[in-house]
Amino acid sequence: MANRTDPLAKSIRGTNPQNLVEKILRTKIYQNTYWKEQCFGLTAETLVDKAMELDHLGGTHGGSRKPTPFMCLVMKMLQIQPDKEIVVEFIKNPEYKYVRVLGAFYLRLTGTDIDVYRYLEPLYNDYRKLRQKLNDGKFTLTHVDEFIDELLTKDYSCDIALPRIKKRWTLEAIGSLEPRRSALEDDFEEEEEKDEDDQLADGLDSGGNDKDYHRARSPTREKDRDRKRDSHRYRDRDYDRDRDYDRDRDYDRDRGRGRDRDRDRDREKDRDRHRLRDDKDYGRERDRERDREGRERDRRDRDRGRRRSHSRSRSRSRDRRDRDGDDRRRRHRTSTSPKRRGEEPEDARDEPKKKKEKKAKKDDGTDHPDPEIAEQNRLRASLGLKPLKL
Repeated sequence: MANRTDPLAKSIRGTNPQNLVEKILRTKIYQNTYWKEQCFGLTAETLVDKAMELDHLGGTHGGSRKPTPFMCLVMKMLQIQPDKEIVVEFIKNPEYKYVRVLGAFYLRLTGTDIDVYRYLEPLYNDYRKLRQKLNDGKFTLTHVDEFIDELLTKDYSCDIALPRIKKRWTLEAIGSLEPRRSALEDDFEEEEEKDEDDQLADGLDSGGNDKDYHRARSPTREKDRDRKRDSHRYRDRDYDRDRDYDRDRDYDRDRGRGRDRDRDRDREKDRDRHRLRDDKDYGRERDRERDREGRERDRRDRDRGRRRSHSRSRSRSRDRRDRDGDDRRRRHRTSTSPKRRGEEPEDARDEPKKKKEKKAKKDDGTDHPDPEIAEQNRLRASLGLKPLKL
């Protein structure tokens, strides 16, 4: 809430007034102790008291780039947006030079081109000293007129990018501003009138004819007048030369910017060309990789099909061998007995047993005609002895 812009504030150059300060510097100001303790709750009336306490100006200083109280008050003015009349009173204040500089800096950020030249150019006549804090934390000596010239001619001041304004000769050409008059011009005119009065008094004292004197031209007066006219002509020539220099400098700057834009455009084209070339190379490499993967997949499929056909042929040969073995066993089985063992008649299976039993009976002597010998043979057969042979 304390860092929010006044809801009644108007937008400056199409944006929030606080956005005229870079975000990094704005964040450092919000985190500064002076901003939290001294700038909280300030209004346009109480801001004057804090401005009167300033003893130096500057942007940021130190390794952590701490903002100065001057920059914190500038940020507070952007936040509350005081009226134009208050800012003009700041600039016209003859007693407190830092109040005047504070108002001039705020007007340079928020004012129009005409207001900037109209209210700041008279400060060229203020030659009072100022203490300015540098980036390394040390102080340097400057003057009010030097600081005003920096605001009107430079693009950067107190670690803030100043908004672009039109050149003075451009505003003069379109009739928005009158040609600048030097503050010494009135003094020159007064000296000229005083010299003419002195020469006129000297002529009257010399006793010459007044009519002839006024009609004639004094060589001394002509010489002084020519000298002063030449001085004005030289001053105008210097002003024209400065204006031509500014115009050439702006042209060179614009041409340099155009050259930088062309260089950046060429660099972008080269970068795009290299990017396209890299994309093409990547596409070719990707196509090669796809082809390689396709060949590997086809080879694996062929190997898999070959192994499958080989296993199928082996299983087929195994089945054929099994069938051949079964046929051989079946043929062998059918050759020994015309009928299957499960289909043989019971009499055929029982005949060998009967033969063995008959033979056994014949051998044990139990079927002897003599009953006593047959009884003895049965007893001996039960005891596991050989039968009697008679």
